[in-house]
Amino acid sequence: MTVRTIPLDPGGRYMGALVLCRDVTEVRRRERELLTKDATIREIHHRVKNNLQTVAALLRLQARRIDAGEGRAALLEAVRRVGTIAVVHETLSQTVDDTVDFDDVADRLLAMVGEVATAEPAARGKRSGTFGVLAASVATPLAMALTEILQNAVEHGLGGRPGVVELAASRLAGRLRIVVMDDGVGLPPGFEPDTSGNLGLQIVRTLVVGELGGTIDISGRAKGGTQVTLDLPAPEQRGQMNVVS
Repeated sequence: MTVRTIPLDPGGRYMGALVLCRDVTEVRRRERELLTKDATIREIHHRVKNNLQTVAALLRLQARRIDAGEGRAALLEAVRRVGTIAVVHETLSQTVDDTVDFDDVADRLLAMVGEVATAEPAARGKRSGTFGVLAASVATPLAMALTEILQNAVEHGLGGRPGVVELAASRLAGRLRIVVMDDGVGLPPGFEPDTSGNLGLQIVRTLVVGELGGTIDISGRAKGGTQVTLDLPAPEQRGQMNVVS
């Protein structure tokens, strides 16, 4: 029960009090159910993350047993992709809502790509702007697409030499604009993004255009290097303000 008392003192003369009683048993029961549900969802995300990390570890062990370079590289790429999904689930396991603060995910992706990439350690990642809060249904495919783009920038854009990969994000009027830039060797002659047979780019197109309903543009930079621009619908989440960077 909740009890509220309201004094009755017309004209400054105390005459008694009004006592309001309310049975909140059902409200408290629903609150407990919501807390239990939130804890269960977080635990599910935590277990999914652990299972994905186990899968990644098994793939990594298998890669060590393969002598063929192409086969080993393919398994290590699978390790990276599984690890990307695990990062999103780990973030979800720490929140009560089905949303993700994607800035943290983006920073971890930058660090992870730098560790896995075969380029020189001098290749550095840098982020500017903010992604804000995204729904889990958007965060997972976006994280996978960004991982592929960042990996291509480090391995192919920089071409194994020192350089910088920049990740910039901005939000305005329900749209999310993401730009990945490198200061590497640029696009090869005759490169056509729409017809390229690169598996990573095919994955990016499927995720960005097919799942997220966005657009992708790949072009060379005037000062050298490559720029990849993503434009996605990103409805504002509860309690979030538009951010322009």
